[in-house]
Amino acid sequence: MNTHKYSKVLLILSFFFFITQSFGQSKFKVTLDAGHGDHDYGAVYHGHIEKNIALAVVLKVGKLLEKNSSIDVIYTRKGDQFIDLVERANIANRADADIFVSIHCNANANNAADGCETYVMGMSKNASNLEAAKRENSVVTLEKDYKQKYEGFDPKSPESFAGMIMAQELYLDQSIALAGKVQGKFIEIGKKSRGVKQAPYMVLHKAYMPRVLIEMGFISNQAEGSKLDSEEGQQEIAESIANAIISYKKEYFGASDNENTIKPSQQIEPVKIVDSVPKKVTVKAPEVKKPEPKPEVKPELKPELTSSVVPSFKVQLLASGKKLELVPSNFNGLSNVSFSSEGNLYKYMYGETTNYNEAKRLLSEAKSKGYSSAFLIAFKNGKKVSVQDALKQ
Repeated sequence: MNTHKYSKVLLILSFFFFITQSFGQSKFKVTLDAGHGDHDYGAVYHGHIEKNIALAVVLKVGKLLEKNSSIDVIYTRKGDQFIDLVERANIANRADADIFVSIHCNANANNAADGCETYVMGMSKNASNLEAAKRENSVVTLEKDYKQKYEGFDPKSPESFAGMIMAQELYLDQSIALAGKVQGKFIEIGKKSRGVKQAPYMVLHKAYMPRVLIEMGFISNQAEGSKLDSEEGQQEIAESIANAIISYKKEYFGASDNENTIKPSQQIEPVKIVDSVPKKVTVKAPEVKKPEPKPEVKPELKPELTSSVVPSFKVQLLASGKKLELVPSNFNGLSNVSFSSEGNLYKYMYGETTNYNEAKRLLSEAKSKGYSSAFLIAFKNGKKVSVQDALKQ
């Protein structure tokens, strides 16, 4: 009798576990990270404080995204707190987030420098990119026992950067895609784009998902800094970032019924941030004339689409520097796995179909087998195209 009851309990628990696994992970999870906080002010120029601007924009982006019932927003901080860099990444890791977005303001001794740029994790040889990473990574020195915590990492040492093992192969393509969408939305509102770049940011290095670090503009530039520190400027940027995230979700994870592009008329309540230090100078925002919007430069040339061939879809499982035998035991039981190679990088793909609904079923199957970072890719005439372009056919 007791054994029978025990079996029934196990059956019920198994059922609820199945339901949770099947439907509980349906939301698209976004971790938003406001750079700096508390005694770490970030850059401070002309009375503008980076930590406050970053937090205000993050809270605005979060409120806009939370209007979509299919999106779950996780914050690394919602107030003026100091969060270790590794803990910021761990918050996203523990939440099993689909993307990680860290938001910052730029600064330069040259006060004429302006424009926005978005970074993905990478070992850049570009001096300006390395300097930007060193500036942001220097935050670790404010953390207790940082040398032990970061295994001897020294933000001023080139050897420390060279020693950072990049766990990025799985997510680099998706990170670049997300960064490109952010920059594209900035261009649409007339901001100067400094492009998508790679740099060894510690906060990106420890996050195990597609991740980007956004530099919204230069607070060292008096005009741009004033715009960044205004409600109007922050709302405009927040809408651009939220729309980029929604566009990314639609392309790689599918769209929901209530998922529409955020329009400028969708205003939210102003976010009030109490400064930890008083601003010594109050700068009245001068009238800023937006430059003529520049056409978005695509990072990859895409083939001319024709109607002669029906596009096909595959599920990209992972990318690795290791060549694997295409047997089910190497891919958690999945068969019909193919690969393509780019230099020393092998990209492994599951299935192939011309039916989008079937492609989404294959994606769900891959995720159920443990490939949580899997995503759809599309081909036309044997060449890779965006999923959105394929759907137009």
